[in-house]
Amino acid sequence: MKQLILGGARSGKSSLAETLAKASGKEVIYIATADARYNDLSMDQRIQHHQQNRPSEWPTIEEPVLLAEQLTQQASAQHCLLVDCLSLWLSNCLMQDDNSVWQQQRQQLLDTLATLPGDLILVGNEVGSGIIPMGEINRRFVDETGFLHQTLAQQCDRVILTAAGLPLVLKGEPLS
Repeated sequence: MKQLILGGARSGKSSLAETLAKASGKEVIYIATADARYNDLSMDQRIQHHQQNRPSEWPTIEEPVLLAEQLTQQASAQHCLLVDCLSLWLSNCLMQDDNSVWQQQRQQLLDTLATLPGDLILVGNEVGSGIIPMGEINRRFVDETGFLHQTLAQQCDRVILTAAGLPLVLKGEPLS
């Protein structure tokens, strides 16, 4: 099963994703997309919070850009891959010196999804509910996030929006 979980910052999306991954009964592999190399104390604290909250027996792969490649390498019928989060991955791709990286990586992800065995849980920030941001890169981020989520939602079996720790299933089977 392929699932997309969206929500705002601190909405409970990562906790829900971890709960669903545990419930899969499969070996969970956590793919973290955060890039801690920017000397950002706030981001470092967020990364540390996520590390402390996930089960220690879950292998963690840190991959800020080459997401489709990691998914292809790690996917199997016995695995549940949990990707947290698509928004950081998109940011990492947009910030590359080569402007074509995002389009290449996005297409690779979309091409890869249909062929992956096992379960996949994708987590992303829903950023399109606010005002149109100032600045070209900020607008591009919001636009690309929205386009990515729309495309992924079509390909996923279940799509869930979280707010205040409460899940709302937008597509697919209800949560049990």
